[in-house]
Amino acid sequence: MHTAELPMMIFTIAAQMCVGAFVVLGVVQLAAARRYGTAAVDKITDPALYAIGPVMVLGLVASMFHMNDVTHTLNVVRHVGSSWLSREIVFGTGFAGLGFLFAAAQWFRWGSTRLRQALALLTAAVGLGLVWSMSMIYYSLVTVPAWHTWATPAQFFTTAFLLGTLAVGTAFMGTVMWRRRRAGAAGATTADPAPVDLLTGTLKGLGIAAVALLGVEFLVIPLHIANLSGGGEVAARSAEVFTGAWFVARLVLVFAGAGLLTMLLVRRANPTANPRTLAVLATSAFALVLLGEFIGRSQFYASMFRIGM
Repeated sequence: MHTAELPMMIFTIAAQMCVGAFVVLGVVQLAAARRYGTAAVDKITDPALYAIGPVMVLGLVASMFHMNDVTHTLNVVRHVGSSWLSREIVFGTGFAGLGFLFAAAQWFRWGSTRLRQALALLTAAVGLGLVWSMSMIYYSLVTVPAWHTWATPAQFFTTAFLLGTLAVGTAFMGTVMWRRRRAGAAGATTADPAPVDLLTGTLKGLGIAAVALLGVEFLVIPLHIANLSGGGEVAARSAEVFTGAWFVARLVLVFAGAGLLTMLLVRRANPTANPRTLAVLATSAFALVLLGEFIGRSQFYASMFRIGM
């Protein structure tokens, strides 16, 4: 597995996952608040929201190691008008900053619900701009056939929403298990004040979304490889990267996580289900897909073969 670009692998996957998770949380809020009320939905979504910040910071820190000298970041920002890399940094720091502000607003209940929703919408827009900027950095390299293709933004956004969806499901169940353990230690009679049908219904929705995104990914991958195979000598050389044991392992991990385990999670998600079983299924699905996406991202960087010098 290609690990020479490990800092960028960590940054791109972590940042894309954070953006996807933030957008997914927003969708959950809008879809469930009308039926269950904002307060009930906040009880399961807020802990997941607070976890996004540390992961995003980890990704930004990892990206700085790619520059060797972190002070180069200041020079890069000077070219926002002409450089996708500069835009990536601006959108990345903007998403992290706005996300922190929104998380603080949720924690302290600053402003009205409408005002916080507007801030969340702005944060999501900046996050999507970050994923787009990331993809355009690689797409704009016309001498790299494996990157200068529609598949680059398609795969980046698919990774963002697939990992984001599964991460949110894992965070929900982690929150439930933590609250149950805390309630048990305190001798409380109620482990989780959030409605059970809200949680299980949300898990089903997330599971169905993950399966749909798996279908998108399994459509993009073969089309991308077929396009490279018929695109000339250099492109065909890039296509060869997406073969062998590591490529098969990636497909198996993603299919097992986002397909088999997620469908099992959807079938088991009901008011009488054992929360521990749901937590294990959600966490396992997320872990398998995360590992598969890391393998896929390593192959993405390994496919960088240039036309000419």
